[in-house]
Formats: sequence, C-alpha cells, structure tokens
Amino acid sequence: MIKRLFQVLILLIFTSKVSAQQQGDNAFRAYLYNNEYAVYLRINLYDQDIQVPGQELYGKLPGYLGKHGSSFCWLITSADINSDKEATLQLINDFGSEDLEATLVRQDDSTYVLRHEHGSTIKVPNKGKWQRLPKTLKLKRK
Repeated sequence: MIKRLFQVLILLIFTSKVSAQQQGDNAFRAYLYNNEYAVYLRINLYDQDIQVPGQELYGKLPGYLGKHGSSFCWLITSADINSDKEATLQLINDFGSEDLEATLVRQDDSTYVLRHEHGSTIKVPNKGKWQRLPKTLKLKRK
C-alpha cells in the first residue's frame, strides 16, 4: 500500500514538472488580446509560421498585431526570445510605412505586457480614425 502511494506521488510530481515545462515552452506561442482597445496579438516566436489571414503575400511570420473588425495589422518581422519571460519584437505596419521595436514580457501564465521601446507609435483604425495605443499595453492569454 505504501509502495503504491509512493508511486502515485512520484507520478504526480513528474506530471506537474512536465506540465510546467510545456507551459514555459509555449509562452511565446499564443493568442493574446486586449478588450479595451479591441486588439490582439497572434504569435509563434518559436516556429515563426503565422500567416496573416487574407494577406498571405507576407508569407510566414513570427506573428502580428490585429484589430477586431479590421484587416489592418502590424506585422512582426523578427523576434528574439531573450528569456522564458521576455522577447524583443520588430514590427512594421501592413503598408510598410512605419516600424518600431517592442518588448513582450510574460508576467504570469495569462498576463503579458507589450511595451513600445522606440520607433513609430502603434496606431490602429477605430471608427474611421486612427487610435494610438498606449506605450504599455496589457494583454491576456486566451
């Protein structure tokens, strides 16, 4: 009986470690969103195989920032994973007229922060006008 209990305990510990490692390995493979600005970030910084729907001309990318109800987006042209909690992103708008560098930081399993470092301001269409996003944008993992 004690031997069986010990085996179950070892199995539970091993399973929780594997689950934590898998979560860490998928930290930058996600769909992140911000309801306040109706924007989302679709990323896979590992395989860099994301295609923008309706804009396949750009090919496979590390990801993009999109706006709900609009085809406009900011393309992530390159991404460097600095640690299991931070990545540096290079973005351009889909016209190619503006670019910027940003840092994506994972705060916990479901909360991320996109921080504008330098370059153009992130603007997205909103009711016929351009809306500037804040320099620090909180995103939730879906």
